[in-house]
Amino acid sequence: MKHHIRSRPIAALAAILLAAAASPAVAQDVVIHAGRLIDGVTKAPRTNVSIILHNDRIIAVEPGFVTRPDARVIDLTRATVLPGLIDAHVHITDQFDGGDPIREKVTRTTFDSAFLSTRYAKATLDAGFTTVRDVGSDTDLVVALKRAINAGTIPGPRMFVAGAPLGPTGGHGDPANGLDSGLSHAGWDDVVIDSAEKARHVVRDMHRRGVDLIKIMPSGGVLSIGDDPNLQLMADDEIKAVIDTAHALGMKVAAHAHGTLAINRALAFGVDSIEHGSFADAESYSLFKAHGAYLVPTLLIGERVLELARAHPEQLPPGAAAKAIAVVPIMQANFGKAYRAGVKIAFGTDESLVPHGQNAREFALMVKGGMTPIDAIFAATANAADLIGDSADIGSIQAGRYADLVAVAGDPLSDITQMQHVTFVMKGGIVVHGE
Repeated sequence: MKHHIRSRPIAALAAILLAAAASPAVAQDVVIHAGRLIDGVTKAPRTNVSIILHNDRIIAVEPGFVTRPDARVIDLTRATVLPGLIDAHVHITDQFDGGDPIREKVTRTTFDSAFLSTRYAKATLDAGFTTVRDVGSDTDLVVALKRAINAGTIPGPRMFVAGAPLGPTGGHGDPANGLDSGLSHAGWDDVVIDSAEKARHVVRDMHRRGVDLIKIMPSGGVLSIGDDPNLQLMADDEIKAVIDTAHALGMKVAAHAHGTLAINRALAFGVDSIEHGSFADAESYSLFKAHGAYLVPTLLIGERVLELARAHPEQLPPGAAAKAIAVVPIMQANFGKAYRAGVKIAFGTDESLVPHGQNAREFALMVKGGMTPIDAIFAATANAADLIGDSADIGSIQAGRYADLVAVAGDPLSDITQMQHVTFVMKGGIVVHGE
């Protein structure tokens, strides 16, 4: 009898919950009054504009300050409103904290990174970066992080993820570089590719595990041990196999490449972006333009690693300081050359060596390197969305796109450092910072 009596309210509650689940969500209408608007569509700012939102999407952008019945008004009439920012090169599951990198490599587990990554994701979103492209993290961890953010379990940016980068034995992405040759770890060999056949298999496996794109390491790197950034370390058939297989699966490919030969061969085989591009030359610029590829210059990590190389080389892996001093100034100078040559540029910081949430420092470095402020902003909005392949959803403020918006108090076209001080962040129609 007691069980029968108690079951009635439980059954009634279940019926209510089922009815609520079956009913459409209540519409959320918002109108944002923008004093100045940089929309990611045209490079001329607009003034006194209303952005009309329904749920998580923009439905209209209208001149003047209009209202809609039952819509909530957000007053940004004293601010500059921009599309949610996009960082096309992050490593969001890791962050440099000044410790010994070798010790951390053999003592920090994926579980440690998982807990820390939730903080890094929130810091990135709060800084105005509503979308990121992660091009190098533990595959299962970063896919799970993306899913948790999409489900609303934790706050963070929209994520497009590559998982672990692929490269050859002894190359920039080989996890065993610099360690006792007797050490091993489950999964280390999975991302080391020394043949076209394995390249195809690994790309297909990564796709099956949920990545959105593939990252390859055709050249040596700066922060790895024992490899030369100037040299092409992946064979041509390995590079081509990755690119062809990824493209057949609808995925893009990003290539970490410093040396000229590695840059040019990856471009010739149809890679979608070159990350860093330090020793690109006139032939490289022609190949960029011929294939429609992007350069992601990562000036922020260059500045930071050069500072550490000169002041605290002990905080870098062995040999990295000397490589940084040789490579970074060339990388910085090449950015301006590539921009003036008409190469498409997408914003990317290589965040992890610089704390997450400081991504916007890249803007000032881009302007210092010769880029106009509006082009730097477009690099982090329309251009980055195009590189990712999702211009229909992100990168601009126009009808049909996600309601991803940020605001700064001043005019970033007069002072690009305003981008480091966002006062308002909205992702998918939900205010996450500044209200």
